[in-house]
Amino acid sequence: MRADQDVVKRWTKSAPFWEKHRAIIRQMFAPVTQALAEDAQIAGGNTILDIATGPGEPALSLAGLVGNEGKVCGIDPIPGMIEAARRAAASLEIKNVQFDVAFADKLPFPTGTFDGVVSRFGAMFFPAPADAVREILRVLKPGRKFALTVWHFAEKNPFHFALSRVLDRHSPSPPPEPDALDAFRFAAPGKLRNFLNEAGAIEVSERLLQFNIQAPISAEDFWVIRLEMSDSLREKIAGVSGEQFAAVTRELVESLREYSTDRGMSFPAEVLVVSGTKSREG
Repeated sequence: MRADQDVVKRWTKSAPFWEKHRAIIRQMFAPVTQALAEDAQIAGGNTILDIATGPGEPALSLAGLVGNEGKVCGIDPIPGMIEAARRAAASLEIKNVQFDVAFADKLPFPTGTFDGVVSRFGAMFFPAPADAVREILRVLKPGRKFALTVWHFAEKNPFHFALSRVLDRHSPSPPPEPDALDAFRFAAPGKLRNFLNEAGAIEVSERLLQFNIQAPISAEDFWVIRLEMSDSLREKIAGVSGEQFAAVTRELVESLREYSTDRGMSFPAEVLVVSGTKSREG
């Protein structure tokens, strides 16, 4: 199976759940959206591209930042995600957004269209990262910036490891290949930055964003949401026998209580923000 087909297959089943939990996901990753806006230097009146927008974030949040004089285009290779994003925009009566089905390495826009480009947790799943960055540079206006965020190491992010370490005991799986389309594909500092340099970006930079993922829900509800959001978690839990399921679920919920507060769940998190600029001669 080609990598792009694999991406579509993996995420299509998750699309309804990302729409279902869109408001909580938006809240959990609001600090990442803010970091993207800062590093891409997004301002009022800008035309912005959001790659791997999912059910519309951060595109819908950025639409408020650019204002009525600006516009945000969101793309995603999963039709169900784009349909969800369009429904969200209609429900929220946000007029300055447009959503289309497209891959990062085949952007359906003319050269020099955008004042900025962002992607929140999308780069890890680009089948051809250097080609995607070249396309980003093509559609950017000369001298303008783009910013991508990816997860830092798994052990720095209990949002992931608090569950995976339990499931691995009951349903072990081999580690992914070094360049597999995996959440931690670009966890190592410098790895994604190298693709930006290879593709011809200038003023490439990388910074570590430390923040807290906060969600006003219980540990039990968080487990349900994470299971529905994640294709890989669903695969792992499918490997647990029926008679073990209840016991494993109790163990998983207990593993989350360390991060439960009187306001809900709170996980320390670390993300890499990698950005670059299109040459003014480009």
